[in-house]
Amino acid sequence: MRKIMVLVIIFVIISCNNQNQPKPMETSKNEKLIKQYFEYFNKHDWKKMSEMYTETADFKDPSLGQGIVKQTRKQIEDKYAELNKVFPDLNDKVIQIYPSGEKHIIVEFVSTGTAPDNSKFELPICTIFTIENALITKDFTYFDNFEDGEE
Repeated sequence: MRKIMVLVIIFVIISCNNQNQPKPMETSKNEKLIKQYFEYFNKHDWKKMSEMYTETADFKDPSLGQGIVKQTRKQIEDKYAELNKVFPDLNDKVIQIYPSGEKHIIVEFVSTGTAPDNSKFELPICTIFTIENALITKDFTYFDNFEDGEE
């Protein structure tokens, strides 16, 4: 009888431990959406990329000024088209994607490009995307916008 009790206890412990094992992470719809976003970015398809946002989205972006700035799809498309004129080989290399809850995806990436005078830039960036109903509602981007040597 004692052996049976020990076996039952061991079985219960093993069963409970197996239930707590992490399941393989399934790529969420939001994560797939953000991967598609960076594909459009790297193809310089600004129109399709801008259509991934709501008609007007909230941005925090040092290049737009301080605080939250509302941008329409057209403004988003125009901003990146202008940036692309200065840096024709503009490219974002995704380092890591961090899903965070049901509505947020955090992306760590490095943006690179070459200006007409052959000067190159390499900028580490982190963006927090808020996604609702399969559209980006907020794009909060963080990067060091100080030039080298400036304090």
